[in-house]
Amino acid sequence: MEQPVRSSFDPFLTAIIANRIDSIIREMTNAMLRSARSAVINSARDFSCSIVTSDNRLLASAEGLPIHIFGSDLLTLAMQKFHGHDLREGDCYLHNDPYNGNSHPADHAFLVPVFIDGEHMFTAVAKAHQADIGNALPTTYMAGARDQYAEGALIFPAVRVQRDYKMNEDIVRMCRARIRVPNQWYGDFLAGIGSARIAERRLKELCGKYGKEQIRAFLNDWLDYSEELMVKALQQMPRTRLSNSGRHDALPGLLPDGVPLRVSLEIDPEAAMIEIDLTDNVDSLPVGLNLSLASASAAAVAGVFNSMSIRVPRNDGSFRRIRLRFREGSILGKPRFPHSCSVSTTNIADRVVNVVQSAFARVSAEWGLAEGGVGVGLGFAVVSGDDHRYGGASYVNQICIGSAGGPGSPSADGWPTYSIPVVAGLMYRDSIEIDELKHPFEVEYCRLKSGTGGAGEFRGGPALEMSITPKDSPIEFIWNCDGLETAPKGVRGGRDGITSQHWLVSADGAAEELPSMVVRTLQEGERLLGWHTSGGGYGNPLARDVELVRKDVLEGYETIERARDLYGVVFTGSIANDSLAVDEIGTALMRGIG
Repeated sequence: MEQPVRSSFDPFLTAIIANRIDSIIREMTNAMLRSARSAVINSARDFSCSIVTSDNRLLASAEGLPIHIFGSDLLTLAMQKFHGHDLREGDCYLHNDPYNGNSHPADHAFLVPVFIDGEHMFTAVAKAHQADIGNALPTTYMAGARDQYAEGALIFPAVRVQRDYKMNEDIVRMCRARIRVPNQWYGDFLAGIGSARIAERRLKELCGKYGKEQIRAFLNDWLDYSEELMVKALQQMPRTRLSNSGRHDALPGLLPDGVPLRVSLEIDPEAAMIEIDLTDNVDSLPVGLNLSLASASAAAVAGVFNSMSIRVPRNDGSFRRIRLRFREGSILGKPRFPHSCSVSTTNIADRVVNVVQSAFARVSAEWGLAEGGVGVGLGFAVVSGDDHRYGGASYVNQICIGSAGGPGSPSADGWPTYSIPVVAGLMYRDSIEIDELKHPFEVEYCRLKSGTGGAGEFRGGPALEMSITPKDSPIEFIWNCDGLETAPKGVRGGRDGITSQHWLVSADGAAEELPSMVVRTLQEGERLLGWHTSGGGYGNPLARDVELVRKDVLEGYETIERARDLYGVVFTGSIANDSLAVDEIGTALMRGIG
């Protein structure tokens, strides 16, 4: 894009247009949410929308998921790489290739180049996680896949699906022939294109109102302003160089020792730069856990922004102050083809977010977070089968009933609706009643597990436990759950969260503890139950406000025993008759005060 002469900065007009851009993205989001067919999109909101400039700078993403939107520029870069000067108004491209800028094959990204008076000025991006993409198993998470061929997914490296606003029906027929739920997929396909087309229409209206040159000036002013805010934030931090480590659990029969992770962090306040070095990690592995460049970048950048005490716009301007380093052939960011990136957006990506944000907590008591809960287990399982209630119709869907507890922070407790680090509370939880209408199962309970959040001055979010049983038809459940061995860590004296556990309970009551990788078909009378991890705590539990501890006990987040043993708070009275009160003398003795 031709760079204009720098105009005088108008903060009011810049704010107005920036908010208008965000409103366009929210309209895209609403269109996707209301028109998609699969539950993972229209119920759980596992999708994101963004707008990128024609020179591949992320302009805005509103409320997109961190794992999706921080790689938007890599998507548009691939579109231009493959199609060069052949981009036209009326084009739309489908992109899900993890080796050319996408996160993982399950995320179908719809890219619409937006032309203003014949000039390509923007690309609208709508990326949505699919219920089925033609994998060898009815799931979009193939942790055990030895390579991309074993996944079986259909891969579209920025393939043109529309020209002159007309559909390429060859692509549609190819997908219908391979995907298990073709009508559901086609509804999601149309929703993705429609979402991006809405942005095209609204951006044309915006440029018509203000003129191309004013909008061109805004692009640079807004991104430069965002960079200035990032500079001010980094200048307040101490010069730092440190390393931090983490670990992904073992995979049964595939990775007996798990995956060690290492991140180096350098903060240079004078240059106002952060460098995240991910080069010191193992080579690509013959499993589906390898992180694409998009996913590794997004996870590292998410860890940085999670850690900041100052709100800064998430766009190309602020990204200029973050330098990421990767190694060719590594599991983190540059795995060699055909190593599988099927599970690139959750398990190890979650651990990278955690390792980065917990590293910042070592820098200052005002920065960083504890580690958030991990694991896409029963609450995020992909379910499939034939529903006899509807004439034996086949279904494949990812349920999103809930997952892990959020991390403690320097100023607040972890959210119980956090989900996982790469989502950070931005997805929705399914309506259990609607899930039961769509699928032949019953959710017997779904509840917070008392006394599980990592203790701290600000505690981690508690674990979520649930039980699910089929109604009439057998159901296949597939998940790849991290966190059975390595719990989310607390920081600055905070305690770790708890590990996850799941069981299969047979009709006669016998319980079998399940491994991290689960592919099981449930019969009538059987049930799956268990819980996900909780979040780590931030700060010394003995520094927690005693009234907050009492409130936690009254509301069921904590037990009286943990209040005494971990927080040093002693009570008189009881919960039953609403007489629970803090024993100030006993508490002072327990906490060593006085």
